[in-house]
Amino acid sequence: MPSKCRIMCDSTCDFTAQQAAASEVKILPYHYVEASKPDGGLSGDDDLFQSRSAHEFYDAIRHGACPMTSQPSQLEYDRAFQEAYEAREPTVMFCLSSGLSGGYEGALMSLERLKQAHPDEEIRIYVVDSLVASTALTLLLEEACRKRDGGLNAEELVMWANDARYHVRTVFMVNNLDSLHRGGRVPKGVAVVGDALDVKPLLHINLDGSLGIRGVVRGRKKGMRRLVEYFEKNQELEPYGHVVCVGDADCPEDGYQVAAAPTRSSWSAAPRSAPPSAATWAPACSRAASGARIVARRRGSPRSRASAPHRRLPSRRSERSLARRNVELH
Repeated sequence: MPSKCRIMCDSTCDFTAQQAAASEVKILPYHYVEASKPDGGLSGDDDLFQSRSAHEFYDAIRHGACPMTSQPSQLEYDRAFQEAYEAREPTVMFCLSSGLSGGYEGALMSLERLKQAHPDEEIRIYVVDSLVASTALTLLLEEACRKRDGGLNAEELVMWANDARYHVRTVFMVNNLDSLHRGGRVPKGVAVVGDALDVKPLLHINLDGSLGIRGVVRGRKKGMRRLVEYFEKNQELEPYGHVVCVGDADCPEDGYQVAAAPTRSSWSAAPRSAPPSAATWAPACSRAASGARIVARRRGSPRSRASAPHRRLPSRRSERSLARRNVELH
């Protein structure tokens, strides 16, 4: 059955190029550059790691690169929406949380220009503020594709998404606060003191899409243990059958340790040999999680380093709600 609408998303959704093609999702890239360097330093388009691998990107950062990200340009939004308009395809554009980026507002500006250019026509193009980012946006987008393929039209998909975005929980840890400080998300004093004390912040995203601090721990291993404890404490298997997605930003062994933790009766160090691939993590974990399907994925768009969410569920639930859980490592 042909799709009833087109889906677009910016590249912070962490889809692979193959996944985007298979799901028929058009991706608008974010961009990154080291503005302080004459040649741009570590720079390029977030093309879903086709021109530069995730390991190459993060390894450059570990060796001192400090790229800044930027949202798709107005011209890129204009071209994408004009293409959808000319194709007469109802379209839903999913954007990175407006609390983390101006991409949502940029998409709205472009769409408004298109409507002004065609005042007598109904423009069935819609922009959704996902209020999430990175791996959480992956989960939301995957479910949106399933809803589309199941028969929802553009208007129905927007209604579903505006509710489903509140039903994705995320807790994640970063190695230090430096990148969050550079992005203006934590004060410099907090970053300096936190790094000096080896404090690992556990972060989430508030219901309005802004970044929040859920707690702090001393040391990386203790932080990873806390991620697992959070899942074990908050998992709700019925009636939705939750999906847990463990994402890592070029630290696959840590990702494996967290993904495998529900299969162990107590916390212990994961084998330091080469971990199984993401595709093999899920079956082992799902059998031991009493019904929760755990999906471990290698994640990390350039934007991901500073934009991974945690959701607190509102008291209400509906049959349309997306019931998923998400854990991330940096």
